[in-house]
Amino acid sequence: MTSAKTPADEAEARAIQDELRKGVVLDEVGPPVGTGLIAGVDVAYDDERDLVAAAAVVLDAATLDVVEEATAVGHVSFPYVPGLLAFRELPTVLAALESLTATPGLVVCDGYGLAHPRGFGLACHLGVVTGLPSIGVAKNPFTFTYEEPGARRGDASPLLAPDGAVVGRALRTQDGIKPVYVSVGHRVSLDNACAHTLALGPRYRIPETTRRADSLCRRALREAVAE
Repeated sequence: MTSAKTPADEAEARAIQDELRKGVVLDEVGPPVGTGLIAGVDVAYDDERDLVAAAAVVLDAATLDVVEEATAVGHVSFPYVPGLLAFRELPTVLAALESLTATPGLVVCDGYGLAHPRGFGLACHLGVVTGLPSIGVAKNPFTFTYEEPGARRGDASPLLAPDGAVVGRALRTQDGIKPVYVSVGHRVSLDNACAHTLALGPRYRIPETTRRADSLCRRALREAVAE
């Protein structure tokens, strides 16, 4: 894996994004659903102490059992700027991933990939930097529009950027529950990203990868603050 450079300012961050965006691979299908290892990553913040905790949880794709988990805690090294959130999260997320002994075939981010105001969300950034196939599964809509998908699990509708380009899908993971927002990060097709999201969410709205990583990073942050 490659370390993530912390930019000195917004201008440098945008320049780094523009350069890394050229490395996004969109013509690979990605790993087959239900096979291999899948990692979920998530972060939690303590704004008062400028701390960020990241968790990486690896699941067996066939059983959804936890194979390995790792955490990392660091200081926030970049200010909050809309569209540049990855620069706040990526160093600590990479530290957690690099602590793993297992190499996942897919990384699921709690956030966005192509469905991002600059077309390069955390899932894209993480995928290009690590080389791993990656997808974003977000809880809330962001800068795109969509028609409400059907009410049944598996129903979906396209996420549209302001220029009309399809950048992801609103995907219903459970009957009658509000959708999640799936977008490609790197080396995965949108169809496959949605199939993985459904396979990772047999009982809950949010994929098991994200549910477990969310719980773990919050615990790591609590322990770091208590020290």
